[in-house]
Amino acid sequence: MKIYKSLDDFPDIQKPVVTIGSFDGVHLGHQKILKRLKNIAKSINGETVLVSFWPHPRMVLFPESHGIKLLYSFNEKVALLESFGIDHLLSIPFTMEFSKMESKDFIEKILVEKIKTKKLVIGYDHRFGRGREGSFAHLHAEQGRYNFELEEIPRKDIDNIGISSTKIRKALETGNIVLANEFLGRPYNLQGEVIEGDKIGRTIGFPTANIKLEEKNKLVPMDGAYIVRVLIEDKAYEGMLNIGIRPTISGERRNIEVNILDFDQDIYGKIINMELLAFLRSEKKFENLNALKKQLNIDQEQVVDFFSATNKKSND
Repeated sequence: MKIYKSLDDFPDIQKPVVTIGSFDGVHLGHQKILKRLKNIAKSINGETVLVSFWPHPRMVLFPESHGIKLLYSFNEKVALLESFGIDHLLSIPFTMEFSKMESKDFIEKILVEKIKTKKLVIGYDHRFGRGREGSFAHLHAEQGRYNFELEEIPRKDIDNIGISSTKIRKALETGNIVLANEFLGRPYNLQGEVIEGDKIGRTIGFPTANIKLEEKNKLVPMDGAYIVRVLIEDKAYEGMLNIGIRPTISGERRNIEVNILDFDQDIYGKIINMELLAFLRSEKKFENLNALKKQLNIDQEQVVDFFSATNKKSND
């Protein structure tokens, strides 16, 4: 997949089949649009183009109160889109000036003049242009004038899937990892650099890797303990993740730390990925470190049992 971060960099390509959107999460609803995009491009010997915006428009329009938490960083989204076989990603810098562009100018200057769109595929509720004034009806009215084909993913198809980035965020914020993963079509992922911690975990037999997230606006699920698959340099390990302030040791700052089972390598400074698979329990304050250690032993047994059952099911 080729990536362009400026309209000026976008080249002339063969029969562009285009869609537009933030595609945060690249969930099952998004995947339906991407698959349709690919099928059309294949049928006309064209190339797929996804037009997106960075940063997220709400971050620019409401810098002090946007409240948006992203499901994926830009780099994570790029990797996902590439895995679905998209040929070109045009990531337009979203600025206050750009936000004032009228929908008719967006169609004329970007879709027609710059990209030379052959066919545009969008979801039924997609909006674009200044104040989200543009719609499918608006595009349809301009279709003949600019000679591009237009296809709308029907409302019944999107609603039957019943998935949105908002629903996924709510599931994560309540610890419903299973539902979030079902909507995404894959495990939710946290990625970050391993940094120095206070090393208290190792004193009770549960050393942890402290994680600094790559994307500061990344959505971090509800505080608690989770079963995770840890990916380090293309190798997978079983692990248990803790998100929270660690009240047993009078913690105040929210931490993300993972105990990797049967692992003792030095990974400071490395970027690791954690796929969240299941919620273990809410965070709580224990009487002392011994009580915490007892609970961590129980948690570890659940992690081992989870992976044992998962591996057995996959081998059956």
